[in-house]
Order: sequence, then C-alpha cells, then structure tokens
Amino acid sequence: PTRRSSDLLRLVVSGAINKEIAERLSISFNTVLTHRKNISAKTGIKTVSGLTFYALLNGYVSPAEIGMP
Repeated sequence: PTRRSSDLLRLVVSGAINKEIAERLSISFNTVLTHRKNISAKTGIKTVSGLTFYALLNGYVSPAEIGMP
C-alpha cells in the first residue's frame, strides 16, 4: 500500500472509526472510504480482524501497537 494507505491501515486496526481516521489524517470521510475500498480490493480482505492479521504479518503494525504482549 501507499504511505497514506499504510497510515490508514494502522488506524483501522487500532480501532479508529472512519470519521476519526478522516480527522486524524486531515482527509475527507469519502477519501477514507475510498482508501478502505482500495485496501480491500488489493488484499481481498474485508473485515477489521482480517486486516489486523494482514497488517501484523506484513509488518505494518507491531503486536504492541494493537495491545498484544
């Protein structure tokens, strides 16, 4: 993913909702939806739990970042 998509992915797996993601990244709500759609299309993963597993396996987040020991 692009840097922006990676930032968004980190926020998604941390539990942030779309509105919160838009505010944190200073992008529109619709842009958040577009990024999420693109991430799902590229990975084939639609659930937050699936994206969390994907992000952990591919080094986008560390276990500590999502509250794992």
